[in-house]
Amino acid sequence: MKPFRFQQFDIQQNADVFRVGTDAVLLGALANVSDAKKVLEVGAGTGIISLMIAQRNPEVQILAIDINSEAVHISQTNFLNSPFSDRIKGQRQDFKNFETEEKFDLIISNPPYFEINSSEKDILARQRLELNFSDLIHKSSRLLSENGLFTVIIPIDSEKEFTEICFNNNLFLKRKVSIKGIKTSEPKRLVLEYSFIESEAKVENFVIEKSPRVYSDEYLELTKDFHQFTKKPL
Repeated sequence: MKPFRFQQFDIQQNADVFRVGTDAVLLGALANVSDAKKVLEVGAGTGIISLMIAQRNPEVQILAIDINSEAVHISQTNFLNSPFSDRIKGQRQDFKNFETEEKFDLIISNPPYFEINSSEKDILARQRLELNFSDLIHKSSRLLSENGLFTVIIPIDSEKEFTEICFNNNLFLKRKVSIKGIKTSEPKRLVLEYSFIESEAKVENFVIEKSPRVYSDEYLELTKDFHQFTKKPL
């Protein structure tokens, strides 16, 4: 499988690890990383989100974990081949059992969001088989620093469930970005940002394509420092 090439780094991929997709690019580009010094990515896959964060914030140190040994191998290869190799470390970990004395300023994840089903495609990355929302949120609330941010991208129909679990773990919605695939469509994804500080949530809207297969101006602007554009969506 050919590598996916960005301006400052390449992403090696294979059939056994969830490939580069628009959700990961959006999360890596939209997440608030400006105040982060220590970042934990849960479910790193190819490592694209961690690499984007490292490019955006030159002060950040990142630990990227995944339960899939092949994903850890690929992400670590991508980290080592990047200009940010001294600031990102990949590690095989089951997040449910992950223990550390460190607290993180940002915990970020593109989590499995399908209920367990019969599909054989990207089971660990797509289905809540090894990591469900409750486990992800509960452990994140224990590892997040006092002023830290917990940021995810999930389907819009999971918002109520996800936010209720966060609330039960003293995490409050701080920012919501509703994402439309095409300008005329309904939103299908949300980037959600939570913190321990209760406040009125900032609500934003984002459009990927202004018409089929034509990027919106806001998507082009958001990703201008990453993509080597062909002018067509992923």
